[in-house]
Amino acid sequence: MALFDNPFDASRRLNRGGCSCGAHPSQREHDAGMPGGDAAIERVVEGTVMRALFPHDAERRAFLRSVGAATALAAVSQFLPTRFVAEAFAEGGKPEKTDLKIGFIPITCATPIIMAKPMGFYEKQGLNVDVVKTAGWAVIRDKTLNREYDAAHMLAPMPIAISLGVGSNPQPYTMPAVENVNGQAITLAMKHKDRRDPKDWKGFKLAVPFDYSMHNYLLRYYLAEAGIDPDTDVQIRAVPPPEMVANLRADNIDGFLAPDPVNQRAVYDGVGFIHILSKEIWDRHPCCAFAASQDFITQTPNTYAALLRAIIEATTYASNAENRKEIAAQIAPANYLNQPVTVVEQVLTGTFADGLGSVRKVPDRVDFDAFPWQSFAVWIMTQMQRWGQIKGDVDYATVAAKVYLATDAAKLMRQNGLTPPETTTKTFVVMGKTFDPAKPKEYLDSFKIKRAG
Repeated sequence: MALFDNPFDASRRLNRGGCSCGAHPSQREHDAGMPGGDAAIERVVEGTVMRALFPHDAERRAFLRSVGAATALAAVSQFLPTRFVAEAFAEGGKPEKTDLKIGFIPITCATPIIMAKPMGFYEKQGLNVDVVKTAGWAVIRDKTLNREYDAAHMLAPMPIAISLGVGSNPQPYTMPAVENVNGQAITLAMKHKDRRDPKDWKGFKLAVPFDYSMHNYLLRYYLAEAGIDPDTDVQIRAVPPPEMVANLRADNIDGFLAPDPVNQRAVYDGVGFIHILSKEIWDRHPCCAFAASQDFITQTPNTYAALLRAIIEATTYASNAENRKEIAAQIAPANYLNQPVTVVEQVLTGTFADGLGSVRKVPDRVDFDAFPWQSFAVWIMTQMQRWGQIKGDVDYATVAAKVYLATDAAKLMRQNGLTPPETTTKTFVVMGKTFDPAKPKEYLDSFKIKRAG
């Protein structure tokens, strides 16, 4: 879908290439004829919500034909008053602080945070942002907790872990925007190209970026579904993403579930092959996030709003496939990803060599969608419990609401006499198994391989 397309038009396809309406020679000319100013911001908010509600275009169009555009708009507005949110973002006050530091790990999951610097999204909001390349996730966590960073690129589970005091002292933390969905893969050393069945992986040494990561939970899930106990049948170790390919080359590990461009760099260097994309485990799963402390939000609300506007605009721009090669050129240099442009392009465009002699075309190998579903947080907490990272009873809904929905939108809605939705949840399927966020305990109890009692 183009940036300003009407998502309540059942006749319009949510395509990402060429002019979406067919009436313009290019998407640039199409967008030029679309609304501007506040109307444009509102359209972007509507589009983000509709993409999140209906990941598959056929479902959205069928829904609109069934109920009509007016009814659909009313329903979505009750769920999230898009006009109000758009006005809140458009009318933000002068930032209390303009010089900011945001930490990031050099992976494509951080694309919106990184690209917003060279492409002027921060500057447009009156901010002077220094995006700081950081060695590892523990460093990211510690520097944000110590307030050396104003905000950070984090793994989606990290704000939950920080808020619960898992692995660090508890501190209220929020995840106002998802950075990317999909965008990971399991990569194995070339010597294992004939050992594709995970049932045969007993004794493997595998790496993930961090204990509190989607990578860790997805790898454990994948192994357990194959009957492999991730704590006793294999070794899983935390390795910073920039060091993964070197460890694979040195034969220190047999493979990893890693963010890109790590997987593609292993293929580029001839030391590994892509076994499976993470989207084949759970399509449109969250991975990384834009995160900030509750103190940062409450003490500098205008700065926070301006920063979030920049991130959401960058995320929306990155979601358009037409922009991916331009973005790859901007984020590949040494001060950002420090990767060959061709490696980054293969990841962002989804046309890539798999290391086994084939070129695959998966346009949504990585995608960008800012909507932070509360049910993502609930699933993450079930896996934290499953593997013994958190113990005892967990108030899933309360924690998810505080971490994933603690944005200025809820506060401004209440100030204007509106009632924010109590939940923003949906079901989804992980390896053929449906997750119902209303029944997390039943979901957790259904697994045979787990540490939880």
